Amino acid sequence: MKDEESGNRLGAYLRARRELVTPEQAGLPPGGNRRVPGLRREEVALLAGISPDYYLRLERGRDKNPSVQVLEALARVLRLDDVERTYLLGLAAARPRAPRRKRPEHVPARVHQLLAHLPIPAFVEGRAFDVLASNPMAVALSPRLRPGENRLRSLLLDPEERAFHQDWAKATADFVAALRTTIGDDTDNPRFIELVGELALSSRRFRTLWARHDVRGLDGGTTTVEHPVVGELRLHRDKLPVDDVILVVYYPDKDSDSDEKLRLLAALAHTGSTGTAQDGTADVTRG
Repeated sequence: MKDEESGNRLGAYLRARRELVTPEQAGLPPGGNRRVPGLRREEVALLAGISPDYYLRLERGRDKNPSVQVLEALARVLRLDDVERTYLLGLAAARPRAPRRKRPEHVPARVHQLLAHLPIPAFVEGRAFDVLASNPMAVALSPRLRPGENRLRSLLLDPEERAFHQDWAKATADFVAALRTTIGDDTDNPRFIELVGELALSSRRFRTLWARHDVRGLDGGTTTVEHPVVGELRLHRDKLPVDDVILVVYYPDKDSDSDEKLRLLAALAHTGSTGTAQDGTADVTRG
């Protein structure tokens, strides 16, 4: 993380992605005595059509203004997808910014009303995956969706949350990559600094994933979870931006087995039989 701390985010990203590309993937012979994981610097330079010295300057932060053509060539060599390529271009385009006024994340009153009326699990999260508000169905689905919790912290540090996700490894990789995407050039945001620092100290899994510099969006999708009361649930996830926060909803296919189980969960939540306290739609303001 030294390059990131010193402000050389472009160099850190290039090196991390270089180490993830095998010679075979790049069309090169594997060789019998490779001392570095992935590609060597000179191999990346050769494949991208630039000089090894220039590529070295990019990785070490001595040249922070590469052309779009050079970045496109590096994206091709490093096998970046569209999201990763856009992120790379953004790193090179980043310029010193004027200090931004910090505005607390706040859940509008109309969203609280919407949460109260939705019969499916729904909650509001901030940019750092802080749960700002949730309805009773969300808490019945997972007590880690109470206001005040952080979804990424729970996922990495709470054993019950690990058991909840059938594919915990994929979930953690997706969340960490999405956090890096969300942070973008907002690296001086106190909330991001606090969360990344906490997880870097307390989670080896986070340190491993953070060092990969993966970036991706975490918008819609389908997930399978293992609820301790009703069992396996296959749920779709949609994320809807509302002002400065995100409304997240989970819902099953209509008349599916998961639909029936979710209705059972709703009945149990109504009677207080899920084993979790219901927090309603309390509001947490994050500055």
